[in-house]
Amino acid sequence: MDQKAKAIIILYADDDPEDRMLVKDALEESRLANDLHFVEDGEDLMNYLHRKGKYADLKDTKYPGLILLDLNMPKKDGREALKEIKQDPDLRRIPVVVLTTSKAEEDIYRSYDLGVSGFIVKPVTFETLTEAIKTLGKYWFEIVELPI
Repeated sequence: MDQKAKAIIILYADDDPEDRMLVKDALEESRLANDLHFVEDGEDLMNYLHRKGKYADLKDTKYPGLILLDLNMPKKDGREALKEIKQDPDLRRIPVVVLTTSKAEEDIYRSYDLGVSGFIVKPVTFETLTEAIKTLGKYWFEIVELPI
């Protein structure tokens, strides 16, 4: 893993603490050295990205290089947050990958219509989650060029 990949922050928005822990463990198991930050709902996500409230101290830091987004969250769901991100000129270049339990065709189409970079249905086992995270890391941090 090169230094550039290590410097890229992954921001994971999910209200389920168990899912957040599983993704953290899968990231470590995949040997991805990226920093992983968590937010618990869409409102928290937007505050993080706009450096408001408890995230005001991040004003002088770079935006995350990748956002993993659950669709079904309280306060502001992932669909609403995705729409806001992709309409904001300062945020729209950040790749957003939906990582959700939803297999609904409507959610898949709507996510892509709103500008999502990828849609992944959460794998049911830790092994398949780890493999998905490993593949995600290889693609986003070794193959594609990110606008960072």
